[in-house]
Amino acid sequence: MKKHNLIITLLFISIFYACQSSGPSFEERGLIPVPSQINSSRGAFELTGSAAIQLVGDASSLSSVATYLADQIRPSTGFDLQQSESGNIILELTGNDLSDESYRLEIQQDQVKIQGNSPAGVFYGVQTFLQSFPPELFSSEKQAVKWLAPTGTIEDAPEYEYRGAMLDVARHFIGMEDVKHFIDQMAHLKLNYFHLHLTDDQGWRIEIKSWPKLTEIGGSTEVGGGESGFFTQEDYQEIIRYAAERFITIVPEIDMPGHTNAALASYGELNPGINLPDGDLSTVNKPVHGSEIDFSSNLIIREPAELYTGTEVGFSTFDTDLDLTYQFIDDVVRELSAITPGDYIHIGGDESHVTRKDDYVVFVEKVQEIVQKYGKTSIGWDEIATAKLLSGNIAQFWADEENAGLAVEQGNRILMSPAKKAYLDMQYDSTSRIGLHWAAYIELDSAYLWDPAQYASGISKEDIFGIEAPLWTETVENRADIEYLVFPRLAAIAEVAWAPANTRDWTDFQARIKELGKDWEAQGIEFYRSPKVNW
Repeated sequence: MKKHNLIITLLFISIFYACQSSGPSFEERGLIPVPSQINSSRGAFELTGSAAIQLVGDASSLSSVATYLADQIRPSTGFDLQQSESGNIILELTGNDLSDESYRLEIQQDQVKIQGNSPAGVFYGVQTFLQSFPPELFSSEKQAVKWLAPTGTIEDAPEYEYRGAMLDVARHFIGMEDVKHFIDQMAHLKLNYFHLHLTDDQGWRIEIKSWPKLTEIGGSTEVGGGESGFFTQEDYQEIIRYAAERFITIVPEIDMPGHTNAALASYGELNPGINLPDGDLSTVNKPVHGSEIDFSSNLIIREPAELYTGTEVGFSTFDTDLDLTYQFIDDVVRELSAITPGDYIHIGGDESHVTRKDDYVVFVEKVQEIVQKYGKTSIGWDEIATAKLLSGNIAQFWADEENAGLAVEQGNRILMSPAKKAYLDMQYDSTSRIGLHWAAYIELDSAYLWDPAQYASGISKEDIFGIEAPLWTETVENRADIEYLVFPRLAAIAEVAWAPANTRDWTDFQARIKELGKDWEAQGIEFYRSPKVNW
């Protein structure tokens, strides 16, 4: 009798499991960045039109996350998820620590619970939840798919507090819709800082009301010539709003004292003066673009520079001895700070080859003071560490380990963006249709296989503020160009920034990026199909 009962029990269990919805495991869904802890269980959660979102905790802090989740799901499923006190998708705020970006995702057959100590943590849990569904979820059109997510539990937290990408809108202007598209993809990868490179020799892309010619003249062209554009302050604030809804902070960059030809073309009075006793040209290494010297009176006549549409660097500089220069910078930083909620203003500082070294140091120290006056913290390319940095300011390592070491010696932290690993404008190989290769060819495995804490001598994990992947746009003209160079490498950098080095595995990543590629296909993203992956 006992044997008979046991057989019946086992048969019942087998039938029970056979009748359950089934789907792939978390591991098979290809989650990127890889979560810290994954515990899969048998079964699946099926998303249907009767699903609803329940908010637990401070509902006002989570309402935007709920709206985002519903908006992401609606196009491909046709489901209009409403908020309900009995909803089976639970977003729960378990604390009020805004610096805690960890989350816990528990998917059961009948409900989903996403918990975090901050709204950002809950948002990142939502991203993992979205990746758990079939790739058709990311389509912009309704799909006839059974919407199954694997059951189990994920506990996760980021390794670095700053996880960023940079888009250069100065060399080629990138318009609002493409910027928002870029932000959307950053959000899916749990990146939280978006560095906008707004000014360079070829273009000035942010309206400054007290200096209107910056955009009228400096924003009129781009690499290769032709008409270009700029962001009004209202445009810029719309980008900030859109990014903030995705828990992404905007870091605007005004590059200086070099990379300033667009400003010098707009306002010639900012061009540098040269001390030439008796008209002696022997002390000048390179003519200063935009200045003419009247040798009969040793008088500097400042004229606007010519607009520049090439790709050379290092030829332009502000006059670092001129009081007007610092009034100009004060006005720019004042206006930009007033419309930038984030803590950081990027002051550039790279490749200022025609600025005398002593003048460069004085300039950087003065600009830091201006930024601090308006309640912001400076970030600058690693050259700024040759000056005395204010406490808390960040040096962005892109090229010179010695410069980065100078920042660490001063007690400042480093933002890691080594050009040989993180520059998204580098070609994959010699056959890449666009891109540069002055730093390196960067295939997908190269972008993935590095540890920021081991990359440079004298820089430990404690010294690192975060990771950023820059995209410079000398060869980038449109969204298709951006997608070709950015994907799949941005996913690799995102995992480097999110996951501890000892949890990352290249073979495992190859399998997961293949699955993420299906999400990109569903969105129509024209990504580079690296031969390192069996797509």
